Amino acid sequence: MLMHVTGENFQKEVLDSETPVVVDFWAEWCPPCKFLGPILEKVAPDYEGRVKFCKLDVDAAGELARRYGVMAIPTLIVFVGGEEKTRHEGAMPEAAFRQWVDADVLG
Repeated sequence: MLMHVTGENFQKEVLDSETPVVVDFWAEWCPPCKFLGPILEKVAPDYEGRVKFCKLDVDAAGELARRYGVMAIPTLIVFVGGEEKTRHEGAMPEAAFRQWVDADVLG
């Protein structure tokens, strides 16, 4: 399941999560974000219970984007135990995304 997070629920859904969380920092007007979004929706069910996938609209939650130093979108940041583990900037095809999740998120 793909969850939308905001400044109001970021602490609970991302930082307090017991499983790793991939947060997609994106914007509606961003073409690479529109390419990556459906890939996240497609693969999220395959990782249910092991990884949580969230989308955060940088236009609606600019303070969080600034706090985590997001300078380009899409930016994927992996949080484990409330701390940033790794990040990836830019879109990628589904096979590369799955490989990144398996190696950098779960690995």
